[in-house]
Amino acid sequence: MRLLVTGADGMLAHDVMRTAELAGHEVLGTNRAELDIAEPGSIEEVLERVAPEAVINCAAWTDVDGAETHPEKAHAINAAGAGNLARAAADAGLRLVHVSTDYAFDGTARVDAHGAPRAYVESDPTAPHTVYGQTKLAGEQLVLGASPRHTVARTSWLFGTAGSNFVATMLRLADERGEVRVVSDQTGSPTWAGHLAPALIGLLEREVSGLVHLAGGGHVSWHDFAREIFRQAEVECRLGAGTSAEIDRPAPRPAWSALESERQDVLPLPPWQDGLAGYLAARVGLTRMGKS
Repeated sequence: MRLLVTGADGMLAHDVMRTAELAGHEVLGTNRAELDIAEPGSIEEVLERVAPEAVINCAAWTDVDGAETHPEKAHAINAAGAGNLARAAADAGLRLVHVSTDYAFDGTARVDAHGAPRAYVESDPTAPHTVYGQTKLAGEQLVLGASPRHTVARTSWLFGTAGSNFVATMLRLADERGEVRVVSDQTGSPTWAGHLAPALIGLLEREVSGLVHLAGGGHVSWHDFAREIFRQAEVECRLGAGTSAEIDRPAPRPAWSALESERQDVLPLPPWQDGLAGYLAARVGLTRMGKS
């Protein structure tokens, strides 16, 4: 398959391109300078020149706090830009996989028949509380409205070796300070890009369309995620617990972000603990390569 990946400078796109190439696909990645999804003319020119067979859109405005002060910029990429790309792909007869977020929900946990909190599934109602979440949800709607063959894949708490992320931050702070404080009242499904990337490619290969949830199996608080990071990395660090109210941020973070799929045609990702182990192993491998 000849595959076009947008947002090539980003963490997820890096793993998508590497994984696709290892799977035998022909891959072209474009950054914003090469393909600006906010400009329809830029999209049409690249699609005509590259002639891909499918597209994975990893381009996004991901600055959650910045979106509150620059809503028009976030909308131009996350909403209008996603719609531009989806319509252009549909006009060219191409399938598109678009990556979205748990911020589409309001952060209030749903409960199961026993009263226990459960993960969000695709059919749960959305109600984003942030500009970032609102623009990403608008982008989802434009993508799915452009073609029944398109796919929107929501994920959460993404981390990978090709960009800054929570795991890397915890390890750095442990080394610099020996003590960290992490919120314990936010829960989600940590997702390793090394697991998400092949799953996104699999959606194209198996022609799965519509809205899907793809996140690391299970759920955990940021505090307990940090605890597991230090345990698996064999790092000594004093870990304290805090609350969201103690952190003054322009955009509120969802208290509940756990995701899972209710669809029978969506293959679940491995548990988040396995993703963390894979990430830590990949970090070690990159470090050894850098020293060789």
